[in-house]
Amino acid sequence: MFRRSNNEFEVLLVHPGGPFFARKDDGAWTIPKGEAAPGEDLLMRAQIEFEEELGFQPRGEWIELGSIKQKGGKTVHAWAFEGDLPDSFKLKSNVFEMEWPPRSGKLQKFPEIDRAEFFRGEIARQKINQAQTLFLDRLTAALNR
Repeated sequence: MFRRSNNEFEVLLVHPGGPFFARKDDGAWTIPKGEAAPGEDLLMRAQIEFEEELGFQPRGEWIELGSIKQKGGKTVHAWAFEGDLPDSFKLKSNVFEMEWPPRSGKLQKFPEIDRAEFFRGEIARQKINQAQTLFLDRLTAALNR
């Protein structure tokens, strides 16, 4: 999701929840995303993941941003749409369960994402996962057409 402000645009990024990302900031943020099943409609999956991670249904005209491969080998497909967080927005992320602390035998629940914020320009480039900066370039190109 992006919004326009003073002839610039800002992108909505989310910060992964859980203990591994608790102290990470620059390079740790990402677009809202999830995993698609083989043969699943990728745009529909993106819309479902957005709603599951942020708690409201995305609406708008979709701009295809293509796909990228992240450092760990995961392929991410992305679309953008113009919008804003509702006035009543309260983060309602799904949760995941993992053993924490390691080798303790204790399972704890953590939110998939713990923050969602809009960033513009170079700040967005600093915060986002490095491989995903290509999505920022593609969105800029699409909006400048």
